[in-house]
Amino acid sequence: MSVLMILAAILVLAVAAYVLSRQRVLASTGGNPRFLHSLPGYYGWYGALSVLIPALGALVIWLIVQPMVIENRISTNLPAALTADATQAELTMADIRRVAGGLDAAIGQGALTEDAASTLSTGSTNIRDLLASVGVALAEDVSPEILSAAQDYREISHWGAAGRTALVIVLAALGLFWGVTRAHKDFRARNRVEQVILALLIAASSIAILTTVGIIWSMVSETFDFFTKYPFQDFFFSLTWSPNFRGGSELGILPLIWGTLYITLVSMLVAVPIGLFAAIYLAEYASKRTRAWVKPLIEIIAGIPTVVFGIFALVTVGPALRDWFAEPMGLGNSGSSVMTAGIVIGILNIPFISSLSDDIINAVPQSLRDGSLGLGATKSETVKQVVLPAALPGIVGAILMAASRAIGETMIVVMGAGAAAKLSLNPFEAMTTMTVKIVGQLTGDTDFAAPETLVAFALGMTLFVITLGLNIFALWIVRKYREQYE
Repeated sequence: MSVLMILAAILVLAVAAYVLSRQRVLASTGGNPRFLHSLPGYYGWYGALSVLIPALGALVIWLIVQPMVIENRISTNLPAALTADATQAELTMADIRRVAGGLDAAIGQGALTEDAASTLSTGSTNIRDLLASVGVALAEDVSPEILSAAQDYREISHWGAAGRTALVIVLAALGLFWGVTRAHKDFRARNRVEQVILALLIAASSIAILTTVGIIWSMVSETFDFFTKYPFQDFFFSLTWSPNFRGGSELGILPLIWGTLYITLVSMLVAVPIGLFAAIYLAEYASKRTRAWVKPLIEIIAGIPTVVFGIFALVTVGPALRDWFAEPMGLGNSGSSVMTAGIVIGILNIPFISSLSDDIINAVPQSLRDGSLGLGATKSETVKQVVLPAALPGIVGAILMAASRAIGETMIVVMGAGAAAKLSLNPFEAMTTMTVKIVGQLTGDTDFAAPETLVAFALGMTLFVITLGLNIFALWIVRKYREQYE
């Protein structure tokens, strides 16, 4: 039984448990709900949760554990040459899974029978051509060891699927029996259901925290692995970025940090004044009719894909800057530059700053404005000396969000700024950022254990530290001005 069919069966049993529990508790009071501890719906939900929680929990755990158990069992029977190291073992298991999936596809399309798939051999059949006929492409011929492992993988997976179905259905049936039998007028169903809801809320918040911890741990562990293979002094203090998978790489991060911060600075010089002034106008000066038209038009920018902005930078902004500024001033002759990417990223960030700042400014109590105007201040003085200081924490948060997006932008940088890692003050020269190089080092047919690949994690960790520093700096500014105005 497939996972979708199992989920459907669980849902049917949960609905049945809800209906039966509700009917049973009403029957225990002769149909009068006034004698119940909780509303009838709580008893129904308790019955449904008694089915859903154990069944879904067992299904999730099984889906997580089963692949690890199967791969561990398969790998113990493979030749040592196919599992020489972690990278080779992972590639071998990927081939086994692909072949096993291809055999399942062949059976599903009628190209093979179940018995034929189990007795298939490389000596009698061209496995690669067979799988290609059902839409599964392989880079090379299938060895006898891989085919045998794939057949074992299929057999164990099928037994595991049968065991998974039996376990989940049994747990769901037991949960239905438990929930229905607990449906009695004196049972505190509401308290139990609320406890479950509280646990779900805690679990949801814990998932967010654990996800962050997992991301940081993966970055830190791979970064340490990188520094065991490449000197950290050369990484942090070298002025050259020249990766080479054949050896002799120079992986200095300083040119990438400079390009990242330079492009971010240009984008902020574009986005912050325009976005903030637009927010002030919409919140304090524009009429309701004007605001109803202008604000949605500004927010449309946020819905445009970044690849479209990249094309805009490549075919419009870049050539314009080159023809009107760079070449006449003798600063360059390329359309790919820091200015090109910075201006387009700044345009991309205008709606973030404008929309968030507008909402924050509107949240400032009207009493502050009335008090300022009552003391004789003008409209502009009220905005400058009362409204903006009160809204400063939110405005700083909006600017920080825009800066984080600018730092993490990739597509616009690739198409608008190029891929050259260099140190230069000329804003009309091509440069690149850390995010672009992270993508470049992790894509393609590369050795994952090589320093040239692991450097992507060191770049990501550095990017994380920079973003964390921006958050701390913003928090310091907010606290400083809060002390001044509160």
